[in-house]
Amino acid sequence: ESIDVRDIVADPIELAQKREYKPHPKILAPGELFAPKRRNSAGINLPDRNVTNSLLAAMQAALKKEFVACPIVNGKRHDGEAIPSVNPANTCEIVGICKQATPELVDEALGVAVKGQRVWNRTSAYDRAAVLNRAADLLEANTPELLALCVAEAGKIIPDIVPELREAVDFLRYYAQQATALFGEPDLLPGPTGERNSLAMRGRGVFVCISPWNFPLAIFTGQVAAALAAGNAVLAKPAEQTPLVAFRVVELLLEAGVPQDVLHFLPGDGARIGGRAVADPRVSGVAFTGSTETARLINRTLAGRDSAIATLIAETGGQNAMFVDSSALPEQVVLDSVFSAFNSAGQRCSALRLLCVQRDIADRVIELLTGHMDELVVGDPAQFRTDVGPAIDEDARRLLQAHVDRMQSAADVLHRTAVPDAVANGTFFAPTLVEIDSIETLEREVFGPVLHVLRYRGKDLEKVVDAVNATGYGLTMGLHSRIDARARKLAQLSAAGNIYINRNMIGAVVGVQPFGGSGLSGTGPKAGGPHYLPRFANEYTVSNNISAVGGNASLLSLGSD
Repeated sequence: ESIDVRDIVADPIELAQKREYKPHPKILAPGELFAPKRRNSAGINLPDRNVTNSLLAAMQAALKKEFVACPIVNGKRHDGEAIPSVNPANTCEIVGICKQATPELVDEALGVAVKGQRVWNRTSAYDRAAVLNRAADLLEANTPELLALCVAEAGKIIPDIVPELREAVDFLRYYAQQATALFGEPDLLPGPTGERNSLAMRGRGVFVCISPWNFPLAIFTGQVAAALAAGNAVLAKPAEQTPLVAFRVVELLLEAGVPQDVLHFLPGDGARIGGRAVADPRVSGVAFTGSTETARLINRTLAGRDSAIATLIAETGGQNAMFVDSSALPEQVVLDSVFSAFNSAGQRCSALRLLCVQRDIADRVIELLTGHMDELVVGDPAQFRTDVGPAIDEDARRLLQAHVDRMQSAADVLHRTAVPDAVANGTFFAPTLVEIDSIETLEREVFGPVLHVLRYRGKDLEKVVDAVNATGYGLTMGLHSRIDARARKLAQLSAAGNIYINRNMIGAVVGVQPFGGSGLSGTGPKAGGPHYLPRFANEYTVSNNISAVGGNASLLSLGSD
């Protein structure tokens, strides 16, 4: 209050110019944040109306073209049963058509991929990386079209899809960098004089990549890029709800130089197409993101094959909890809780499902939560004012409604955000706040904008963390507290793969916050981390007796081997 209001509202740019401020030489520009290893993805300044006006115009222009996706096998496009892809925000609107693959095309793709993989695997890691880097540039060059497709086909709001595109670009560049680091030159290991020992990695064979609809651009691209970077061939099977986005990514990957016999696109029914591919003995591995139930089915299918043991890399759901103690700032808790629970209409595997609040401040937190929920705008994801878009389809909305109906008797439904009549043609679901008395009330993951609140006594924090761990999920967990020792303690107690302190619980950055869980939440390793590519590879060692070709055998040390 002692500061003059004119000083508070002064233009910082004008002040900087008057005082001739210069950038600190050690603060990197955003694009150089990860230099020299890789270039950072380009952001979009959404608060700048000049930027958003031109972006919206380009997105609207992109949607005027006719979108037709189809199977691509060995570079050839195939016909098939035409299934419309609808806009979940307005199910009367058809975004495009996807022609479905057949089981026979799966068999054909596998035959080609097995042969193509051998050549791709022998291709220099530096050349493979160059292809992925070119693909990253192409994704950025086609930003308006990719954003428009994700908004129209997946119902994602623009502030959500911009970071998703950046994540896809980062996956390509990060895995390119990792490919050269891990697959470029073999590691030399110590050994006796006269002998040279090296350790290297190579691709496993053919990978089936099965991606989800909630991240149709980032996760689809990340799975495929990792498999390709490690020297594998890929059969890419996108989510049935979002094939148009995935098809466009495959087109750009092929344009960037991925060999036609290495990358194949097979849209269609999960059981009919994905099931056929997974069961084939020629498949060396599966990368899957989706439900825990489907991951179990894939695991059983792979185990039942009479063939080489395949790799399963699965990232599944989560019963994600945030703990709030009495030292936390309620306003910050509410901002982070609402963002974590209702961003992307709650359709993130990392989304906040359970908010555990110490009793001392629970009433205040709930009061602020309900107030903030009334400020949320549920509506058309193509509008910048929208905070919450639709559920992906009617089946998803029906499951959410069944859960809330059950909560009406099993718990206490505290508040629901208004859904305007103008979106009646979409599959929208109102953000909902439910208070529960016990974690056991939650029978399974609820994949949508439903936040459950549980009060706990301060002395029971460790007990409640143990109860969350006991659900078997281990994806994300959060804590709001101003007590450092408590934050360190939670990190030790938690079974989650990603732990967030005094911030929201969604939005992992590639190479900075490797993402993934364990137990019912996945097999590991973490996507976007340094241990991801090795799971797509086999190791091999070469031991060379160099004395046999002129080395000095008298210098060989005596060993037990």
